[in-house]
Amino acid sequence: MSCRSHVQLLRLLNQCGPLSRAELIRMSGLSKGAVSMVTADLLARGLIETRDTVYGGGRPSTRLGIAADSAFFVGISLADRPVMVLGDLHGMILDRYDIELPGQVMEIGPHVRRLIARVAPEGSRQAQRLRGIGLAVSGLVDEQSGLCVRSTLTGWENAPVGPLVTQACGLPAYVENDANALTVAQYRFGPMREAASFSLISVGQGIGCGHMFGGELFRGFRGGAGEIAHATAEPGGLPCLCGKTGCLDTVASMAALSHLATRAGLPGDLEPLEQLAAQGNLGAVELLHRAGSALGLMIAQMVQIMDPQHVLVVREGGGLEGLFARAMRQAAEGNIMPQPAPRPRIMTHDVTADSWAFGAASVAADRSLFREF
Repeated sequence: MSCRSHVQLLRLLNQCGPLSRAELIRMSGLSKGAVSMVTADLLARGLIETRDTVYGGGRPSTRLGIAADSAFFVGISLADRPVMVLGDLHGMILDRYDIELPGQVMEIGPHVRRLIARVAPEGSRQAQRLRGIGLAVSGLVDEQSGLCVRSTLTGWENAPVGPLVTQACGLPAYVENDANALTVAQYRFGPMREAASFSLISVGQGIGCGHMFGGELFRGFRGGAGEIAHATAEPGGLPCLCGKTGCLDTVASMAALSHLATRAGLPGDLEPLEQLAAQGNLGAVELLHRAGSALGLMIAQMVQIMDPQHVLVVREGGGLEGLFARAMRQAAEGNIMPQPAPRPRIMTHDVTADSWAFGAASVAADRSLFREF
């Protein structure tokens, strides 16, 4: 059978499984014979397994599901606090480590090889079934060549991260922008796995964004789609690290909020600011309303341009509630053009420091199993 049929059934089982063969025939549009041959092959490879038996009016049917331990993936987040995780095909983190980055980019290959020995020791089942390595980088990447085009955080420019890791480890290495990696994780293993389309916005020290349409990341012409952090939110506003002024990052990121709050003699973290705002502190109210409104207006503009089914706003280390979230929703909903069709659903979701590394592992799983090969 063609690889396309294998990928099609694996995608269905990942998104909607476990499923019976009859359900796979109906949902995939493939013939009974094709589904029978492909599922037999996937069972023989150990990628899927039999689950429960369903009894109905006719013959009993056996549901099939993806086997969690049929493949493992390492994910590494190259962030302020670098993390490495080992993930399986059910979206579970099996092991994790806080790690250090090498001093020079040319050392990344041997460094990653040594790190992988912690989670997949030589001779172990994890090592034998390790299918790929994902690396999430804050910045612009060329996903085809594995090149980190530019990352302010690491200082890398045109760094061949993927090829260096592949050469040292003997496994496919996939490099992805960190917001895109998190978007893939939410689609493959998270709350967005059945969404037809969605945009993800991550609110942390900086602001990231990724778009998933029809099961594929939308990258734009140069791979820079989703760079809302450096879209202008306040013309003539504060200077940004990118060299412009008034970027969304200078208004709505947690780093900007902390800077502005500290300068005003207020706590620099979101939670105590929210508490002060709830108590009627006008300075806290103004800061949170300004930041949330700027983000909400940017969401509205993004919805007008991209028209996603859902918008998922995530924050590491805590949910988004209180005045910041209310101002964000009000600005977004108040600036989206009225139309007969349902508006995109704006949701919030909490992520952890490990989520970025697992996003990298999800990219490795996505590229090696859920794409035609």
